[in-house]
Amino acid sequence: MNKPQPPKSITELMQRVESIAGLTLGELAMRYQFKSPEHLLREKGWPGQLLEYVLGASAGSKPVPDFEHLGIELKSLPIDYNGKPLETTYVSVVPLTNLTGIKWENSTVKKKLNHVLWLPVLAERDIQPVNRTIGCGFLWQPSQPQEALLKRDWEEQMELITLGRVDEISGHLGQVMQIRPKAANSRVTTNAIGPNGKLIKTLPRGFYLKTSFTQGILRQEFTA
Repeated sequence: MNKPQPPKSITELMQRVESIAGLTLGELAMRYQFKSPEHLLREKGWPGQLLEYVLGASAGSKPVPDFEHLGIELKSLPIDYNGKPLETTYVSVVPLTNLTGIKWENSTVKKKLNHVLWLPVLAERDIQPVNRTIGCGFLWQPSQPQEALLKRDWEEQMELITLGRVDEISGHLGQVMQIRPKAANSRVTTNAIGPNGKLIKTLPRGFYLKTSFTQGILRQEFTA
């Protein structure tokens, strides 16, 4: 089967989303001849890659929304049997240098979260990856209160980075969004601003949405 082309409209995108609801990841992979892993220890990103491929996401690793021309970011959301998120949701890499002029309004986080296609996947630990079921995807844009919380968390933690206090940041900070190390192992390092303004080596960091925030998004969608 040919690689799906990017959808030309939001309507076309949502038709694709509706067409895969209720399928398992294995059924979807077989339908599109997409290679399935035995287990996800080494292939943690496989569900997201499969869904990006099938829905025609085109951004790759660029710091823009997955459906660039529609301005929509795709986020698969592993949930348990009760519909609760099983893990935090990765948003983007945290900039640790060249921070002059960076504001919430021009941040990658704001661009990525401006319009999101959430795709819940039933992914309890006892379900093999290929048997995990795709739920009903939906579009979401942050409300003013939600954006205010995201902005505050972003600004408070970026201020610490700008002041050379990156090593004081832990997952406990942030009401709805945290910063955590994002690296395959502790040998992977990058430059950051140190306490005296000079560059230091540290682990790459990522912005992650806390599960309480994504659970609120699910509740807002499915109990409305």
